[in-house]
Amino acid sequence: MYDVIVVGSGAAGIMASITAKRTKKSVLLLEQLPNLAMKLKATGGGRCNLTNTLQKNLFMEKFGKNGRFLNDALNAFSSSDLVTFMKNIGVDTHALDGFRIFPVGHNSQTIIDALIHKLEKENIEIQTNQKVISVVKKNDIFEVQTEKTRFQAKALIIATGGKGYEKLGATGEGYEIAKNLGHSITKLYPAMMPLFVKENWVAECTADTIGKASLVVNLKKYHTKKAVGDLIFTKNGIRGPVVLDFAREITPLFDDFSEIPIIVNLIKEKDENYLIELFKKETTKTVLDVLEEILSKSITKALCEFYKIEWNLEYKKLNGADKTKLLQILTRTPLTISGNEGFKLAMITRGGINLKEINSNSMESKVVSNLYFAGEILDIDGPCGGYNLQWAFSSGYLSGCLK
Repeated sequence: MYDVIVVGSGAAGIMASITAKRTKKSVLLLEQLPNLAMKLKATGGGRCNLTNTLQKNLFMEKFGKNGRFLNDALNAFSSSDLVTFMKNIGVDTHALDGFRIFPVGHNSQTIIDALIHKLEKENIEIQTNQKVISVVKKNDIFEVQTEKTRFQAKALIIATGGKGYEKLGATGEGYEIAKNLGHSITKLYPAMMPLFVKENWVAECTADTIGKASLVVNLKKYHTKKAVGDLIFTKNGIRGPVVLDFAREITPLFDDFSEIPIIVNLIKEKDENYLIELFKKETTKTVLDVLEEILSKSITKALCEFYKIEWNLEYKKLNGADKTKLLQILTRTPLTISGNEGFKLAMITRGGINLKEINSNSMESKVVSNLYFAGEILDIDGPCGGYNLQWAFSSGYLSGCLK
């Protein structure tokens, strides 16, 4: 019999275990994979953007309509608390851009090694290769059945994450456990992943990164859905930081639309007047050479060939229709999002356990006493930039307090 069992060894589960142990509780941490924190290892391309320097209210706004739910967790364990915690377990951090906070070595393995060392130092029992198949509560005791054995505990913290990246342990079993214990789950969507587009010209531009590209949904009532950041073309679509954020807004729209038209500004949100002045200054150069100042030649060629504009001519020699067309496609490039790979490459899950069923000041269930949740399994998701990892650590900490 344990005081608390924690299911899931991501950032939220590990933090919950460490916090619960501080109150002299007997803690068992269960993980279905052979190793701990496998998804954490892949976070931020292996660089592990832990958190950021944004003030709390602005931080919560980035999570949208559910952002206020984070307030108590962030008060209990803020970004500065996370930085201090990391320093205390031997991980120095920095924010080279003044915003995103990384471990100094930009290597997620340093975080994982330090967390595991902390778990061992606190004598927290860890059992890997223990896939939970059912949980029941009898006489105020949780009975946790795995494929191998049965465990009992007075309290249970579920931190199993979402459904993205199944090979890293995100199979969605936590949702089933929660449902069987009486909780409701909102609709789940894959988020933070590449997107497919219908237009085939993008395959000619896979070597290029477009800085500060802006993406806007071109559908009535959805024009406010916008993202700005680095864009990368793939052989069949788009990816990059701006797409990871944008995908959070796009995937739910497929409930109502078979494809999603978007408008992309490839020239750092500059307008047609900027381009006209640029061409006026360089009257002897070809369209291709003039635009090289703001856009790679491969993208200019691909766009011009697709729209039948002669890129090897000087701008002044283009006919009026082609001049207009060129200005439009550079400032308002149309693309059509046709789909995605679902949860296979999704870094996070949008949706989760209904927040109305959770006490935000403790992470305890309103449905079942002494049942707690932490991290991505809840209906909380934020953009790229350390938001989701901070939420994982903060909610893990608060749940581990076992209020």
